[in-house]
Amino acid sequence: MYDMMKQGYVGNLSQLRSVRRVQLQEGNSKGAEVIEVCTAGGLQLDILPDTGLDIGQVRYQGVNMTFISKNGYDSPAMFLPYETEFSHTFPGGLLYTCGLRSAGPAHRDGDEWHPLHGRYHGLPAEQVCAEIENDEIVVKGTVRETSLFGHVLELKRTIRIPCFGAQIMVEDQITNLTPCDEEYMQVYHCNFGYPLLSEKARLILPEERDTIPRTPFAETGLARACEFDPPIDGEEERVFFQKMKDDFQATLQNPELGMEMTMSWSGDTLPILSEWRSMASGDYVLGLEPTNCYIMGRSAEREHGTLRKLSAFETVKNTVTFQFSMMED
Repeated sequence: MYDMMKQGYVGNLSQLRSVRRVQLQEGNSKGAEVIEVCTAGGLQLDILPDTGLDIGQVRYQGVNMTFISKNGYDSPAMFLPYETEFSHTFPGGLLYTCGLRSAGPAHRDGDEWHPLHGRYHGLPAEQVCAEIENDEIVVKGTVRETSLFGHVLELKRTIRIPCFGAQIMVEDQITNLTPCDEEYMQVYHCNFGYPLLSEKARLILPEERDTIPRTPFAETGLARACEFDPPIDGEEERVFFQKMKDDFQATLQNPELGMEMTMSWSGDTLPILSEWRSMASGDYVLGLEPTNCYIMGRSAEREHGTLRKLSAFETVKNTVTFQFSMMED
C-alpha cells in the first residue's frame, strides 16, 4: 500500500482504507459507539464495542449483505430490558454472539435465571483498540461475563480485515478464570439478508453431512433446506442442525447479483452449524450459526449430554471467517 504513496497515486491512505470511531445520536441506538471500517476491496462494516465487539451491517461493493431487524442497533441504554425482551432488542447484523453460559430459550437452571441466548451481547467490550498494521485492519477487545462468588469467563476477540480484500476473520479465545470447571455454550449467530438473500439465492453445504430438523414444521421443508422462497406473510421459521464431517464451510450465492459469501469456522470447537431460515415478510433472514451445542439452554443441553465444560483456567480458541466475492463466470 505504501508503494502507492511512493508512486504518487495517493497522499493520504484513508483514500483507500479507513477506520473511524463514531457515536450514534438518535433512537434506540443513541449513545452506542460504532467502529466503521472501509477497505479498498469494497467492504464496509460496523463493529460494535458496546455489544461484545459484535459486527453489525456489512456491505460489499455497495450492496447490503446482512439482515438488520426491525429493531435496528441497540445501545447501552437498552441492556436492562434486553434480558427479558430479546424480540424487542435483537438487531441482527453479521455477527450476534450468543452465550457464554447459555444459548437458546430463556430458562431457570437451578437458582440461576438465563435470558434468551445468554448475556454476552449485553456486555460491552473493554481494552478496545482499532489500528492498521501493515496492510491489515485489526480490532481487538475483551469481554468478561462474571458473577460474585461464581463464574469468570473472559473472551478476547480479534477481528482481522485485509485492507485490499473483502474478508473478515474473527478469532476468539475464551478462558475460564476460576479454579472450578465451568459449563459454557457459544453460538456465532451470523445473519444474512436481502438482496444477497432472495429466492434467487442458494446455499451450498458439504455433501458429507447430516441434516437434523428442529421441529416437525422444519421437517416439512427438509428437501428445500438449501433453497429459498420469496417473502411469505406470517411464515413460521425453520431451523436445521447441519453436522458436517470434516469440511466446515458454507457458501451463500446469488447468481442474479453475481455475488457470494463463504463462511468457514473451526469445526473442532464449533462442530454444528445451525441453519435458521425465516422467509416471513419483513423478517426475511438466513442465519448461519456455527455452535458447540444444540441451542436448547443449559439444563436441557446438560440432560442431552451436549453441555461442554471448560476446566479450571482452560482456554478454547474459535475462529469464524467470512469471504465476500464476485462469482466467477
